[in-house]
Amino acid sequence: MPQPSPNLTNQLLIALPALDDPNFARSVALICQHDEDGAMGVVVNRASDYTLGEVLQQMQLETGNEELRNRIVLSGGPVHPERGFVLHDGGGEWESTLEIGDGLYLTTSRDVLEAMAAGTGPRHAVVALGCAGWGAGQLEYELGENSWLTAPADAELLFALPLEQRWQAAGGRIGVDMSRLTDYSGHA
Repeated sequence: MPQPSPNLTNQLLIALPALDDPNFARSVALICQHDEDGAMGVVVNRASDYTLGEVLQQMQLETGNEELRNRIVLSGGPVHPERGFVLHDGGGEWESTLEIGDGLYLTTSRDVLEAMAAGTGPRHAVVALGCAGWGAGQLEYELGENSWLTAPADAELLFALPLEQRWQAAGGRIGVDMSRLTDYSGHA
């Protein structure tokens, strides 16, 4: 009887160099939900072409916070690239919020962006356009094909580290120097 696969919610997926899908090459994705129907995550180390100020303006929201306006919006993945996904700490009071774990939340409703613009939003937050999705068994298959490593998520990587350092740092969390890995894989 096959063993049930581990639930990867609140884990980082770290693309191995051999993963050549342009949507995920050298990416780090936070798995926000994982069950028998598949998985959903947000890529946390890829910048989009937008600032948060541009997104807020498009939504007709104003903010006087220049740092917030200049914040880079992430390209969270190829699924629903027109939708906003807000990863944040301190959750609870937003209309559409999923608790990922360890005080980490994903909110997709407008009210969290309204609060951020007003200066009353979560203390730490990143905004992404789009997400990543895997069908039933697809992520487990890709893990078996050596496309990804997994590591526990942590707030420093998600909210503080510069985007260009996140891939290497995520591997470092589990003792892997990503720069020393080859860009091909095989099976013995």
